[in-house]
Amino acid sequence: MFSKKGMTLDALTSAVQTRRMTRRVFFERAAAFGLSSSVAAAALAACGGSSTASSSSGPITLKVWDYFNPPGQGFMGLLNGYSKVNPSVKLQNTSIPFADLKQKLLQGTASGQLPDIVVIDNPDHSAFAAMGVLADLTEQISAWGKADQYFDGPWKSTMWKGKNYGVPNNSNCLALYYNKDMFQKAGVTPPTNWDEMHSAARKLTKNGVYALSMSLVKSEEGTFQFLPFLWEAGADLDTIGSSQAISALQYLVTFTKEGLLSTESLNWTQQDAITQFIAQKAAMCINGPWNLPPVQQGAKFTWGVVPLPKNQQSASILGGENWAISKTSSHVKEAWDFIQWTQDQAQLSSYIITDVRLPSVKSFAKDQAFQKDPNLAVFADSLLTAKPRAYGPNYPKISNAVQQAFQSAISGQATPAAALGQAEQTIKPLLPS
Repeated sequence: MFSKKGMTLDALTSAVQTRRMTRRVFFERAAAFGLSSSVAAAALAACGGSSTASSSSGPITLKVWDYFNPPGQGFMGLLNGYSKVNPSVKLQNTSIPFADLKQKLLQGTASGQLPDIVVIDNPDHSAFAAMGVLADLTEQISAWGKADQYFDGPWKSTMWKGKNYGVPNNSNCLALYYNKDMFQKAGVTPPTNWDEMHSAARKLTKNGVYALSMSLVKSEEGTFQFLPFLWEAGADLDTIGSSQAISALQYLVTFTKEGLLSTESLNWTQQDAITQFIAQKAAMCINGPWNLPPVQQGAKFTWGVVPLPKNQQSASILGGENWAISKTSSHVKEAWDFIQWTQDQAQLSSYIITDVRLPSVKSFAKDQAFQKDPNLAVFADSLLTAKPRAYGPNYPKISNAVQQAFQSAISGQATPAAALGQAEQTIKPLLPS
């Protein structure tokens, strides 16, 4: 029995031939998501009949895949709560490690073994829509009539070529944590722009304490933290070789050259960065709302959160997840009914608040649940300027080119201009036309 990362030969049927995907396209998309050529080839070479769900008496089972490890109490409350009020539907949850979910979906596309519902990282949504993995929900969402209630960024992340392929599950973004005690001792105030941040950083760096911690690791976490600088400088991925983009990368290079930001940031995850802040080894930290509880519990100093300092413009980056339904689901109606139910105020507020996430619904972000805590309110308000990573199905390759650029420049292997010039050559042909 052939096996590759838990995938058996029997599971890899000839479903590729019955789907609207050529061999070439499948290999290209598989490579973009990190699926090895051997696994992709095995999927295409496999033969045999695919199994279909047999009808049976009793509740309909909706299979749900997510990467919440472990799933929060609020998320599980949604799944269990729906079955209580709708006993004819059972939700069966499988949590898959974040790094494995993309590959698992690609394998499921080849074998025809996909869940009914999937929780997707929002920058990946358009890629899977373009691959034909997700059900087109345009008609259902139009009849629902609530699209205009969402922030533009989260909503746009669910779309591909003008069609709807899902609904936002939750949102997050980035802001600046700062140590109030260190700021007071240094005689500086929270920065509102890049010049103020640079000036404050020089006064805050002393005695083994860096001014700033952030993640510039070679992964999507690093891209997530770098892109706001690009946007604040007035650039974007289609102008990544411009003088504005170069100034954004040069800003971070200067921070490392002057010892204001550790070069270890090239290895730090966002969790590593907040750990530096909690340990008082950094006076400021760029991070998300998911780390509010660890700071609240671990910080032995007074602290606060402010919006990311602006340059040419203000910006933050949209993170979070979306609901989607697989195109192969036999229960699209039931799955859509569930997703609609999760967006009702009572269910949504219980989930979002319990699991310390941010809402994608504009009116909900103004709720006292998010505004009474001044630190959480900064993140909720920053959703107004949070941009999605909606760059089409080639985004994984694009993100990798961005990572190579800031890694090479900050490590001193290339100038910011040379690093971004190389990235531009890779990225421009990959952007949607």
